[in-house]
Amino acid sequence: MRLPLSFEFFPPKTPEGVVKLRAVRAQLYAMKPEFCSVTYGAGGSTQAGTFGAVKEILAEGVDAASHFSCIGATRDTVRAQLAELKALGVKRLVALRGDLPSGYGIGGEFQYASDLVAFIRAETGSDFHIEVAAYPEVHPQARSADADLQAFAAKVRSGADSAITQYFFSPEAYFRFVDDARAKGLDLPIVPGIMPIISSTQLMRFSDACGAEIPRWIRLRLQGFGDDAASIKAFGLDVVAGLCERLQAGGAPALHFYTMNQSQATLGVLQRLGWAA
Repeated sequence: MRLPLSFEFFPPKTPEGVVKLRAVRAQLYAMKPEFCSVTYGAGGSTQAGTFGAVKEILAEGVDAASHFSCIGATRDTVRAQLAELKALGVKRLVALRGDLPSGYGIGGEFQYASDLVAFIRAETGSDFHIEVAAYPEVHPQARSADADLQAFAAKVRSGADSAITQYFFSPEAYFRFVDDARAKGLDLPIVPGIMPIISSTQLMRFSDACGAEIPRWIRLRLQGFGDDAASIKAFGLDVVAGLCERLQAGGAPALHFYTMNQSQATLGVLQRLGWAA
């Protein structure tokens, strides 16, 4: 049986990127995703692009989730953005603390994602389905695993409906996190985030930046392939499809793919699972 799917995109920076992403979305829509999400740059730097992509996805007949970050924001700006998204027909938000733009100090009226979730609930009631982030391998800025779990619990208790995890390659990390969350009485769906392996150097760079662990055996195999792109993609397909099989067998409620605005790697995984034609 196929799990529910969702796909994440980022706002294109060029007209060519906008056209390319439309084609990518059309290919992935064949998988009938529950929704597609669009990321939001540091300090809201891509807001126009984010909202524009969300508007296009909705017009294409697919549910769209806008990422929504609060660092540097005020209650008035958030209130106005929520009204804008509601007017567009958005029903789902991915509520995040967000990253500060380079060179900025801490500012705004929200310190944590839990503050944002609580504000959205107070302002809009049940108008939005609110997703929050989860970190099976611990948020890179957390003081400890327990502190990170407490922060996750605060987001959930502020009104989150479900969670999407940072990507990972160790299913044990995901299952342990879910068990720990359940032990705290947090019974919302926790959807694993999946990163297809497209490029070795790109994966290493992203993982180092966001704190996602690449198991040593995967890192060494990727390094051993050098510039052999075909071998990297074939190995990556084996790894990620195997991960998805483990997650499904272990009871994951759905899968959320970080597509990197490309379709082939994600479709390759889904074909390997027998879910795509």
